[in-house]
Amino acid sequence: MNKFISQAFNIEHDFWKYLAGSIVVFLGALVGQFPLMGAIVVQVMSDGGNIEAINESSMYSILDSNLFLFLALLSFAVAFVGLYIAVRFIHKQTMTAVATSRLKLDWKRIWFAFFFWGILSSGLILVDYFYLAPEDYVYNFEMQRFIILAIIAIILVPIQTSLEEYLFRGYLMQGFGTATKEKYFPFAFLISFLTIPMFIILNIKYSISYFYNGLLLLVVIAVGVVIFQIIKKSNGFESNAFHKLRNICQRNWTPLVITSTIFGLLHIANPEIDQLGYILLVHYIGTGFLLGIMTLMDEGTELALGFHAANNLFTALLVTADWTVFQTHSILKDITDPQYEVMDVVMPVFVMYPILLLIFAKVFKWTNWKDKLFGKIEVPKAEDYKIIGD
Repeated sequence: MNKFISQAFNIEHDFWKYLAGSIVVFLGALVGQFPLMGAIVVQVMSDGGNIEAINESSMYSILDSNLFLFLALLSFAVAFVGLYIAVRFIHKQTMTAVATSRLKLDWKRIWFAFFFWGILSSGLILVDYFYLAPEDYVYNFEMQRFIILAIIAIILVPIQTSLEEYLFRGYLMQGFGTATKEKYFPFAFLISFLTIPMFIILNIKYSISYFYNGLLLLVVIAVGVVIFQIIKKSNGFESNAFHKLRNICQRNWTPLVITSTIFGLLHIANPEIDQLGYILLVHYIGTGFLLGIMTLMDEGTELALGFHAANNLFTALLVTADWTVFQTHSILKDITDPQYEVMDVVMPVFVMYPILLLIFAKVFKWTNWKDKLFGKIEVPKAEDYKIIGD
């Protein structure tokens, strides 16, 4: 039994509440974007530009990069407030219980992952700069702007990464985990797995209107209801095949796959995708799996929290490029033409990430991989549950 997922059965875990909580987080992020959008509109108008000409690719160059970074990260802080509201008032749960199966956050784990990955990833960049491909970089350091960047990044980047970890590896991992015990979950899982990516792609890449969004949602719901009724009337949900499918889905791999896939697909809005292509999604989804496996094996998000914070913070401070989501006054600037080869996916996702997991497994003495990743999700007995403090 994976305690991290199973402990969510002891709070109000109806799946509709997780949907409601996700909406609260989304609304928080939306409200948090108002200052950024307002600043962009004001700047365009003061420059005599056309507001209607603002698009996703031009947004990054309208404001000073430090100001843009501050306002962009501010939305994550507001979204974090939304997550706190959802956890405390919708689920009657503590934030600690969303993050770990331990009585409190293990900061030693967070700092270990932070410094381990921060030093390693920065070292790889510096080796590239000094020895392997110095012609790919220019020295970009400006003391005053860098100090401002450092203050913004050190304060807000951990909030951004922590929100994503609390949301995907914590809140939704537990939410989808408890949902697997619902009678009709396999059907809902298959429908969601087909439709959620479709909505994300249509909205982010093609910006379909609210009207067509609503129309498409109604069509999906109608088709889902029809298929559901057909299966129900034919006693398909009582068949041996469906029971076997339920048994397969009621395992830890299910929330791991769902959360990792959604996490990766949400990065489709990043400017890197336009420059490097959809193959980069393999990297983002693979990173989601890395962080999810860390969480399941360690029964808490501490390692994922430290790893993710180091990845984004050290990158923001050390190197930037004109085509990345973080365009900052960093120490170095990558001036190469954006390109991404198959090996750029294979090496980190299928070679480096497994090695990292083996290192963490050795340090933290992980055992019983099969049960923690593929074992059945169980509703804990009362005597197995300890109340986790806030």
